[in-house]
Amino acid sequence: MTRITLRKLGVLCPFLILAATLASSTAFGQAAQACPGGITLKVSAGITTQGSVLLSQVMTAKALPDISSEWDGRTIPLWQEGKSSTLHGLLGVDLEKAAGRYEWKVSWTGPDGGAQSCSIPVTVRAGKFPTEHLKVENQFVEPNPEQEKRAEEDQKKMRAIYDTVTPERLWDGKFRLPLKDVTTGGNFGRRRVLNGQARSPHSGVDFPAAAGTPVFASQSGKVVLAENLYYSGNTVVIDHGYGIYTLYAHLSKIDVQAQESVKAGAEIGLVGATGRVTGPHLHWGLTIDHARVNAMQIAQRQP
Repeated sequence: MTRITLRKLGVLCPFLILAATLASSTAFGQAAQACPGGITLKVSAGITTQGSVLLSQVMTAKALPDISSEWDGRTIPLWQEGKSSTLHGLLGVDLEKAAGRYEWKVSWTGPDGGAQSCSIPVTVRAGKFPTEHLKVENQFVEPNPEQEKRAEEDQKKMRAIYDTVTPERLWDGKFRLPLKDVTTGGNFGRRRVLNGQARSPHSGVDFPAAAGTPVFASQSGKVVLAENLYYSGNTVVIDHGYGIYTLYAHLSKIDVQAQESVKAGAEIGLVGATGRVTGPHLHWGLTIDHARVNAMQIAQRQP
């Protein structure tokens, strides 16, 4: 297991704000597990559904040992808020993760030098997602060899991005919705049948908006992609650190460049109808350590 080196972050408890935001959208109660050495594990829901975001905590009254964390076979970064002795992390439950019982596990070295570990179970239930039948241009259902090659290259590029975990937190404070004066979005998880053919589920949140509407970064981070992709059209991806990425698709215009650092609320482009779409809208996606999750669960709603 890869060892996580913890680095204290001198910020004003944005995790507590985030916890309140997510708690309101969690359907099931918090779960806790007492562990050896006075350590307690907590997750925001012991029973959850596909596509959800879970908050995790490692709590202890003593000095924190060097702790590593694992979820779904992957190392999960943990961080501290200010002078608190509690460690925090985000667990993503992928949109298509099989229903069943899983474990969030932490490991550390005990006072005697021996390896110790503790885990807390999380039950994942199937999400209740509707099915939608759409008519789109045939090239997006049955691409020709050249278009198919381009789509495959896009997929490789995206996998390479999500395989990269920046070992620090680039965001500060609440995540926010990417459009002004909106409070809700839809279509996450919706199963789509395009021109009579079943396709993969919709992994983002859609916001209907007029073409040319400004799109804003939901939090600070580094732009890691700003280009036209076959299916998602003009697309921006922002790395927020610790394996957390937001994606903004179908833009009519891109106003940022790859490797550019952006602040929360910075304008990054304009709503459009590029790529595989039926009309102007913003597709907003959230990926946490490869898990495609409902971005609305991490967002601060606009006042």
